[in-house]
Amino acid sequence: MGAQYDLLIIGRGAGAFASAIKASELSEGKARVAMVGTGPLGGTCVNVGCVPSKYLLEASHRHFYPQHPTFKGVGAAHPDLDFGKVMLGLKGLVDAFRVAKYEKVLASYPNVEMIEGKARFKSPSEVEVVNGRAKVINAKYVIIATGSRPTAPPIEGLKDTGYQTSDTVWDLDELPRSLAVIGGGAIGLELGQAFLHFGSEVTIIEALQRIIAPTEPEISEALQKKLSDEGMKFYTKARISTIQKANGKKVLEVVTHKGKSRVEADEILVATGRAPNTDELSLERAGVKTDQRGLIKVDASMRTSNKRIFAAGDCVSKKLMLETLAAREGVIAATNIMGGRARVDYLSTPWAVFTSPQIAGVGYTEEEYVKKTRACSCRTLGLDRVAKAEMLNETEGLIKLIVNPNDGRVVGLHALSPLATEYVLEGAIAIKHGFTYEDIIDTTHIFPTLAEGVKLAAQSFTRSIDRMSCCVE
Repeated sequence: MGAQYDLLIIGRGAGAFASAIKASELSEGKARVAMVGTGPLGGTCVNVGCVPSKYLLEASHRHFYPQHPTFKGVGAAHPDLDFGKVMLGLKGLVDAFRVAKYEKVLASYPNVEMIEGKARFKSPSEVEVVNGRAKVINAKYVIIATGSRPTAPPIEGLKDTGYQTSDTVWDLDELPRSLAVIGGGAIGLELGQAFLHFGSEVTIIEALQRIIAPTEPEISEALQKKLSDEGMKFYTKARISTIQKANGKKVLEVVTHKGKSRVEADEILVATGRAPNTDELSLERAGVKTDQRGLIKVDASMRTSNKRIFAAGDCVSKKLMLETLAAREGVIAATNIMGGRARVDYLSTPWAVFTSPQIAGVGYTEEEYVKKTRACSCRTLGLDRVAKAEMLNETEGLIKLIVNPNDGRVVGLHALSPLATEYVLEGAIAIKHGFTYEDIIDTTHIFPTLAEGVKLAAQSFTRSIDRMSCCVE
């Protein structure tokens, strides 16, 4: 008989920690919890994801925008750049976050035991932990929160030529003069714009017809135009036939409907997707079912096909892969294990891309809602109609509100705007609680703010914006 626990958590990232904390709180510290995993505490987000990428973006903006002033009477400045020191500052922040948010937090829960090693199921109720020698653990319940890892497409010559991913790019201490980014999703565009703003020549190569495919087409188009104006180059609906080294460069042969193009770069960043860390768990021994990509199938309570095993985070089969969502799923799993009846609400979960300007969205897109109901009522407001955006000289963007045409309930909000991530929650709350566009109109907003654009979009369902003074209703 192996060691006995009330709850075994496989993983040590956001979902795992949220699970452990919630189980500890609900049991008043009485539940015996084990957390098994390898690698730095905190998982992807704090170590190689959200924290370093947003730091890098903000640092790059401080370098780029003073050189490109938009206000009359304000001259250009040219800040010095020491890219190596920027990366040292980034690593210092990551280390500080890991200590403050994970190592110290773990010490606050004496009922949680951290076990170093790789876990795999021996049976539906037994987990073997391997770290030099094997150790068998028995637990009443298990939460799988192993996260995911970057993947690379099978492009001829890619492996031999060498490339960076969102896991390895943080080890760079010299700024590449040119960077080819394979993938036009959130990771590719965020890191691509950061390097662009530091001074790299950046080319985005995307297989789909447009960048950031999950968002509204007009948002994709507007962001691509903005980034193009800043100097970023794009190949969309493109494939890479071969990659090779030539004259000290990495040379990509890109094929589009226009024919073949040659892209030369000092460095390549692959940002084409991620794979779940489930392939070494021996899930079949536990009776846990996965989809064809290896993502774990769960119900709304985060329960797997084994009633005593739950899952949370990027190893779960779903649409959105977010740190905040992983934590929420971990809380839901722990709550239900402790006797609760919690359910995950994906529709009201907001997502974002932290480029400048930012993309933020929640709920259905117009295409998704029309496909679901065969009807949709939408209004799109240009950012040039929002007073605060004009004051910021940041009018290249839009806010789109999607409502149910039968009752006016808000079912989607999508924006391309400075600080869109800060006010998209208005849409999330509206969707979660069934609010209508009239409820948004009836709520007093602050003037001047970018968030006022949500109210203006709602008001455009009832009247022409051109026939309104400031702060109507």
